Amino acid sequence: MTTDAWITLGVVLLTIVLLARDFTAPAAVVFGAVVALLVAGVIEPAEAFSGFSNAAPITVAALYVVAAGIERTGVLNRIVDFVLGSGGGERRTLTRLLVPTATASAFLNNTPIVAMMVPPVSRWSQRMGRSVSRYLMPLSYAAMVGGMVTLIGTSTNVVVSGLLEASGFEPMGFFEIAKLGLPVAVGGVALMVLVAPVTLPTRRPARQDIEDVREFVVEMRVDRGGALDSLSVADADLRHLAGVFLVQLERAGETIAPVAPSTVLRGGDRLRFVGNAREVADVHDRAGLTPEAQEHAVAIPSGQHAFFEAVIGDASPLVGASLKGIGFRDRYQAAVLAIHRAGQRVEGKLGEVRLRTGDTLLVLAAPAFQDRWHGTTDFLLVSRFGGPEPARAQKIVPATTIAVAVVVAAGSGLLPILEASLLGAIAMVVFGVLSPNEARTAVDLDVIVVIAAAFGLGAAITGTGLAERLANGLVGGAEGLGSAAVVLAVSLATLALTEAITNNAAAVLMFPVAIAAAADVGADPRAFALVVALMASASFLTPIGYQTNTMVWGPGGYRFGDYARLGAPLTILTLVVVAVLAPIYWVI
Repeated sequence: MTTDAWITLGVVLLTIVLLARDFTAPAAVVFGAVVALLVAGVIEPAEAFSGFSNAAPITVAALYVVAAGIERTGVLNRIVDFVLGSGGGERRTLTRLLVPTATASAFLNNTPIVAMMVPPVSRWSQRMGRSVSRYLMPLSYAAMVGGMVTLIGTSTNVVVSGLLEASGFEPMGFFEIAKLGLPVAVGGVALMVLVAPVTLPTRRPARQDIEDVREFVVEMRVDRGGALDSLSVADADLRHLAGVFLVQLERAGETIAPVAPSTVLRGGDRLRFVGNAREVADVHDRAGLTPEAQEHAVAIPSGQHAFFEAVIGDASPLVGASLKGIGFRDRYQAAVLAIHRAGQRVEGKLGEVRLRTGDTLLVLAAPAFQDRWHGTTDFLLVSRFGGPEPARAQKIVPATTIAVAVVVAAGSGLLPILEASLLGAIAMVVFGVLSPNEARTAVDLDVIVVIAAAFGLGAAITGTGLAERLANGLVGGAEGLGSAAVVLAVSLATLALTEAITNNAAAVLMFPVAIAAAADVGADPRAFALVVALMASASFLTPIGYQTNTMVWGPGGYRFGDYARLGAPLTILTLVVVAVLAPIYWVI
């Protein structure tokens, strides 16, 4: 290989390692890799930044806005309650949940679909006395397989379409990927309905800890002239009590929550602690505090404050930081009551825990917390519980009309997907479904930068001849076994990559290799491109390979290994469909 090819290989391998280890935000990693290749002279500026002028990232950004408009109306809350109704058998319930989810995900980006569905499904499960872990993982997978049916079902499909166009081919047709995706979607939903009740365990959701914690509320009074009178909360050492959390301070009829470390205590203040009953002795033994006359279970007023689940995504500034180090209370005006990781509550001093992708924070904050941080990179999902979430029901008709118009215009060929999605995004603002600020925050800039920057990586892989060398390695081991084996080799390579890094980055890195592999065997390059698009969205084995899996990790109470229980059969199904149908459709 040439020197440039070796440099590119080194940069690509380092990029994969950094993405897999969540070293920092994916956008920073991928953009940094492109800059490194540019500085090394491997690619020219026009190649490095070609993705920023490509239609793919702009289309994805516009589709985020359209999906956000639908989400803000709360229409899916109504649909979930109507569809699930009073329940029934578990397989029947799964059918009623997964079929509409997969169908909707074919026409709306699947990440916002899951974000919209998690809260109402969680509330329904709680109301019916069922474990939400039986439904949230199938919900995520249904959205993923539904997204495989159309061009706009997932951002990965849009990215591959942009790559095809940048390589001189026709962009992907609206239903073109359905040749492979529809059998996977139909078969996948049927398979989940059949095996999910058997394979998925009953887990304790993250929010259930708050319900238990609220059963044990201790009220203490600050003694006048006592040891704590005139001390701040931090100086009084009330910030890091084992298993007990100071959530409210009442003074002269005024409630202060969350209680800042700098808050100065005064004699007569009433302090309210929540925690495990086994740990309340830690509060009782504090000098300067006297128990109130009664100790009993009380509810924290929900009119002024609310509880939230906030799931940390890989692009969050919280990843790798501690609550104390990042100044969580001051930054978010909220208090973290618990941290859930891999289906279990993290013990110890919460302020010192280094946060990870997928951690679920159980937060006490003002009701505006959700509106303020929803749709930002700080949290992948913000879900309020303990009451209905506010929605803009009066905007259901215009929001739904706009979304349907985008799908019809793009699906019928009346408008290209770029123009249709941009008009839809603008219409959401013009008709008052979203404010300009809400439209801006609806766009996940990290995803957009990853998509745009990854085009530069793809250009380097192709231009240096690295793609051809990697393709030769793939094809060389499978060519003698027939065309299905070559397709399977590309599928497995894409699958392995998408489980380790983001699906969009995996698609961009594998695209040039797949096109080179098609050239080696004299096959239609479109077939291999569609296989890459499909397999990059088939991350069913881990909670970190796909955003929707990460979203439901904490709210469902899942452990890391739970995903393979249901994901392995779905992965096998997808590989079989691709290996059988791709050679038939495209005569590979």
